Amino acid sequence: MGLLSKKDAALLTDPLADNNPITIQVLGICSALAITAELKASIVMAVSVMFVLGLGNVVISLMRNIIPSKIRIIVQLIVVATLVIIVDLVLKAFQYELSKTLSVFVGLIITNCIIMGRFEAFALGNKPWRSFLDGIGNAVGYGVILIIVGFFRELLGSGTLLGFKVLGDPIEKTGLYAIGYENNGFMLLSPMALIVVGIIIWIQRSKNKALIEEN
Repeated sequence: MGLLSKKDAALLTDPLADNNPITIQVLGICSALAITAELKASIVMAVSVMFVLGLGNVVISLMRNIIPSKIRIIVQLIVVATLVIIVDLVLKAFQYELSKTLSVFVGLIITNCIIMGRFEAFALGNKPWRSFLDGIGNAVGYGVILIIVGFFRELLGSGTLLGFKVLGDPIEKTGLYAIGYENNGFMLLSPMALIVVGIIIWIQRSKNKALIEEN
């Protein structure tokens, strides 16, 4: 018998496509619009949410039988806020410039609908291991979309990836710039993130008729 049962494996794989928190559940859109102008920021936000949601789900699951129903939301907020503070301090210690770029958006992880939704809908009713898998699965599903959006926005908007010039030098007119290519500044604006997400949703649903029928 493998490490994961079929049901457990589904907790990891379903959020990647058929039940993606951004493209299907339409949750966590704000960060997808706000911080994806750079691929590095997208990756760091994805990893941050993975840490907070994976560990947070486990903590809530461990406490599920002792949390009074009337204050469960407050307890959930305290747990996620503590984990977000840890993320913020680590970023300030090791990636200070990036922490300034992300600034308030790291704090907004506290109110991310994906995290609070998984606490409420899954961790409160399941054991720690399954809750951990659910948290990681949803965080990876969220992160994949952020990274895809960040990849295209930085590449087409700045001609770079992770800060490296991959299309050539626009000043010295090398690479694609030598044949007249120009960076699309609109890709760095938040509305373009929404358009890119919309294109991903269209592609995903056009390949999956079941999603179209459900909606």
